[in-house]
Amino acid sequence: MTETSTVGVVGLGAMGLGMAASAVRAGFRTLGFDLSPERSEQARAAGVEPAGDLAQVFAADHVVFSLPTARDVEGVIDQVSGVLQGRPRIVVIDTSTSEPAVSRALAARLAAMGHGFLDAPVSGGPARAAKGALTMMIGGSAADLADARPVIDALSAKAIHVGDSGAGNVAKLVNNLLCAAHMLTTAEGLRLAEAAGIPAQSVLEVLNAASGRSMLSEVHFPNWVMNGAFDSGFTMALMQKDVRLARQLAEECGARLPLTEKAAQLWADAPYQGSDDFTRMGDFRAK
Repeated sequence: MTETSTVGVVGLGAMGLGMAASAVRAGFRTLGFDLSPERSEQARAAGVEPAGDLAQVFAADHVVFSLPTARDVEGVIDQVSGVLQGRPRIVVIDTSTSEPAVSRALAARLAAMGHGFLDAPVSGGPARAAKGALTMMIGGSAADLADARPVIDALSAKAIHVGDSGAGNVAKLVNNLLCAAHMLTTAEGLRLAEAAGIPAQSVLEVLNAASGRSMLSEVHFPNWVMNGAFDSGFTMALMQKDVRLARQLAEECGARLPLTEKAAQLWADAPYQGSDDFTRMGDFRAK
């Protein structure tokens, strides 16, 4: 990284804002763009320079995306295609939970313009984003990864190059599918404990000292379920989207996944709103 290295961040939500702040701490001049003026002002308070439009962000040396869906990612590339045609090589680091086919198509499209694209979805939530301690699962070329390495190191504690374009997305969908399933199975296990007359808290302590543990039981249940807070920062709508995409990927690949089918149906039929926190699905007290 040089003194003039600049990072642009498109999407300053719960994850994007934390990543932008981590880039600032790492010494990058950081530009941020979000449709919400409130989010832009929060970014300014973290040392991020709010950009008036996407063209300003794409004047940076590297650009990080943190957007809700693959359609949003495609939409940004569509809007800045003219800017990309006329500028030196840039690598886009897409941390969104996107779709493998879309990422592959965008990587090919940007390569034809002389640019790079990494699908680099993340795990760790807003807290780790703010600390620069995310886990990144990366799809794309080794050359693009080497180019973007200083930025990736600023945002993550662990970055795993899974394979070619789309591989990072596949890994993230598998990860979130398991996360969604663990939320359901842990809740059912605690419900069974209470039905048998044993406090859920006592059994949770056993799970986290034994082979039944997961990150959900170790982190999410103690911090956001047991206390009834339900405010992890990840919405029902986002998890439902990820489970739906995992199910869709299984269909496309011809993979028979009966437990995935059941979990996907339970998430699709959940009695919670899209803006509710996804940890509500762990409420073992609910009927």
